[in-house]
Amino acid sequence: MKILVIEDEPKVVTFLQQGLEESGFEVDVAFDGPMGEKLASKGDYDCIILDIIIPGMNGLEVCRRIRQKNIDTPLLMLTALGTTDDKLEGFDAGADDYLVKPFDFKELIARINALTKRASGIMHSTGSLKAGDLELDLNRKVARREGRSIDLTAKEFSLLEYFMRNRGKVLSRADISEKVWEISFDTGTNVVDVYVNILRRKIEKGFGSRLIHTRIGMGYIFDPD
Repeated sequence: MKILVIEDEPKVVTFLQQGLEESGFEVDVAFDGPMGEKLASKGDYDCIILDIIIPGMNGLEVCRRIRQKNIDTPLLMLTALGTTDDKLEGFDAGADDYLVKPFDFKELIARINALTKRASGIMHSTGSLKAGDLELDLNRKVARREGRSIDLTAKEFSLLEYFMRNRGKVLSRADISEKVWEISFDTGTNVVDVYVNILRRKIEKGFGSRLIHTRIGMGYIFDPD
């Protein structure tokens, strides 16, 4: 598989390139935002790894421009910016996953494999899922509520699919992490909560009822009111 790394720190680039190539990936590198956008826009990559703080154009803008061109390549932001607001900005820009530096290289590989596997369609069955006025088209990878299309990233789509397939069941953060991210749950990260909050905003704001509910101390439940 071919990966594009958009990163300007030489030591990080060397570490990533060496590790990814040893893991069997072909790697291209862009050291600034404009070049990263240019290479990513070709759509020739299986995954993009993108830092936020890069010269020429920051990673958030690069991500937005890529998505505006309808390039749906799985994109993982790899950055030192690790607050909840930082993650929300990344996801809103169109990132599919977010990993904070310093990081465990094994986790990076696991996340890349999960993103590329899901993007290839292996994880999705055919047909559609319905719950009240919400419909998930698994063939076209489209979500609709009250007939209105909802723009979801690949990761958000997978999360919603998992919720809908487990309607009425309380799902722990560990359940969600293992099934949607295919990695063991890290109690030190709030990535599941961040994704759930983003998904809630997209599928609930402006509509008549809530769909995802919090069960304090237990997790979340998809249960349309």
